[in-house]
Amino acid sequence: MAILTKEAEARIVRLLVAEGLADGKLVSEIQNKIDPSKQRVIDELLKHKIVTNDMVSHATAIIIGVPYVELKNVTIDQDILIKIPREAQMRVLAVPLGEKDGLLNVAMADVTNVQYTDYLSNLLNRPIRVWMSSERGIRETIEKNHGDFSGVKEAVSETNAEVVENIQQKEVKTIVQDSPISKALTTILSYAAKVKASDIHIEPLEDSLIIRCRIDGVLRKIMDLPKTVAPALVSRIKILSNLKIDEHRIPQDGQFTVLVDDKEIDLRIAISPVTWGEQVVIRLLDKSNTSMKIEDMGMAGRSLRAVLNGIKQPNGMILTSGPTGSGKSTTLYALIQQIKSEEINIVTLEDPVEYKMDGINQIQVNVDAGLTFASGLRSILRQDPDVVMVGEIRDSETASLAVQAALTGHLVFSTLHTNSAAGILPRLLDMGIEPFLLASTLNVVIGQRLVRRITEKREMYKSSEVDTKGINSIVGDLLPETEADVAAVSEDLGYPGLPVRNDDYYMLARGMNSKETPGGYKGRAGLYETIEVDEDIQKLIISHSTAAEIMRTARKKGTITMRQDGILKVLSGITSIEEVNRVASDLS
Repeated sequence: MAILTKEAEARIVRLLVAEGLADGKLVSEIQNKIDPSKQRVIDELLKHKIVTNDMVSHATAIIIGVPYVELKNVTIDQDILIKIPREAQMRVLAVPLGEKDGLLNVAMADVTNVQYTDYLSNLLNRPIRVWMSSERGIRETIEKNHGDFSGVKEAVSETNAEVVENIQQKEVKTIVQDSPISKALTTILSYAAKVKASDIHIEPLEDSLIIRCRIDGVLRKIMDLPKTVAPALVSRIKILSNLKIDEHRIPQDGQFTVLVDDKEIDLRIAISPVTWGEQVVIRLLDKSNTSMKIEDMGMAGRSLRAVLNGIKQPNGMILTSGPTGSGKSTTLYALIQQIKSEEINIVTLEDPVEYKMDGINQIQVNVDAGLTFASGLRSILRQDPDVVMVGEIRDSETASLAVQAALTGHLVFSTLHTNSAAGILPRLLDMGIEPFLLASTLNVVIGQRLVRRITEKREMYKSSEVDTKGINSIVGDLLPETEADVAAVSEDLGYPGLPVRNDDYYMLARGMNSKETPGGYKGRAGLYETIEVDEDIQKLIISHSTAAEIMRTARKKGTITMRQDGILKVLSGITSIEEVNRVASDLS
């Protein structure tokens, strides 16, 4: 923070109050309590959280007459970022922004420090123009663009062969609190949380240990570590997860919680023996970064209406399908959030309980204690539930109990691993469910995948001849024929401003690639297909029809396939053709 005179500080406080950023009454109380000769008003305002560092930095910039930049809204090119070494950026809390008129624009936390500005100018051997930004914003920008893995480097330097050999004999308290491995793991977890990774993979090779993060559904390597670090790092994870640190022959599962930026993040741990040691996969479950509204997840138009109709029924089954990591559980949470009220009793049976929800009775499966999906479901049905969620239907016993629950007046939610919505129906028949029972209990079935969203910083381009033909073949019959039809068709399909069918080209979006948005993507959206089980679909179930026959009938009745939903999202600028082809290339 800039070093200010008493007069400048007073002007900043008056500006914060005048702009409504600080409560005048609370400011007066602080001013009356402190000793001006020993305490700064701004420090006390920050201490009592009456204002934030960002507010103070912005007000300071106005008072001392320098431009201010909010770094979270700025994307810095890598060729600009490397003009100031990372060590220098951390030393003086400054990041380069870009070049203009022969000057390098630099954001600094303390623009009044002449020594810092001279240091940077001499280091670069060129003049600079300073902008002011908050210390928080600068630190986050440095970490986001460089990755602060100093804790990991310290662990690598301090973890020697002797430590590795004796790791099992060390006191647990010592490993948890004092070991540099603790700092290393904390650094890795913090980085993964800040880049919104869904999983961390710690994978041993013959001579090294690699760390990868799954960000927006794509795995990216973030670092290589010496193989000697592996035993200590895995032991640290086992200790936090309450697992056996001396067991290396069989898989183990556990969990623990970490605090990152004052947010609790639940971690699910899976450790398995592999050829060169033990592989660890950590799933991060951050509820604060997950929207629990089905509309925000990408479901729209006909699919959304079908699902909302299904959950309005007093009983029956709503099933969702897709591969691991396709967002099935999140969809069920969103649907439960939609119907949650004080008037109904909702009980869930999950493995694991991914997100804790107020007002919902959630049960964790514990196979070792005899609490399986099947036994747990029997118990749930004795607890007078109105709505039951079963995390996954894995076997015929669970499937049969879920159907019986739906038959006896309960609304049942669950998931299966199939390639499409229509594939759910033959799969349940293969599990031994009688066709007439299945036909009478199913309300709606959902198939889904996840694609990466194009970032807000983008450019538009004309589709190629090949892409245009592909778009027309997949969704041509769905698109409006004339401009007069656009509003009605867009409302029906749930995607505003759809283009008129065009045989020449469509305007598509392409995200701008940066370190913050690799490939031009940030965040994810769902591709959905839903089938309402009406009389025609019921007849097909009873006659043991194939998934292809069921889907053909559903499409005639208006069902949008996942691939069609993906192309509609492409035309709406939500995702790209490459993303749809990546996750839905095997779907019709």
